[in-house]
Amino acid sequence: MTTVPVRRRRRRRRWLRRVATLLFLALVFALGIATGEALHDRPKAGGTQTIVRTLKPLPLAPVQVPASKP
Repeated sequence: MTTVPVRRRRRRRRWLRRVATLLFLALVFALGIATGEALHDRPKAGGTQTIVRTLKPLPLAPVQVPASKP
């Protein structure tokens, strides 16, 4: 039995483990950045609130003008 296939398997496993570790660290880093941005962008409590309301005009009673004498 030769030891060459065993070394190749170990090399492949090391390479896969390193790539998986780097991908995991990149994912954790990205989630940390996203969480930080979400916390930074949240609105502060007790802010001012503006409410806009449209008012309709009330109906007017007809105006009676006295007749003028000539």
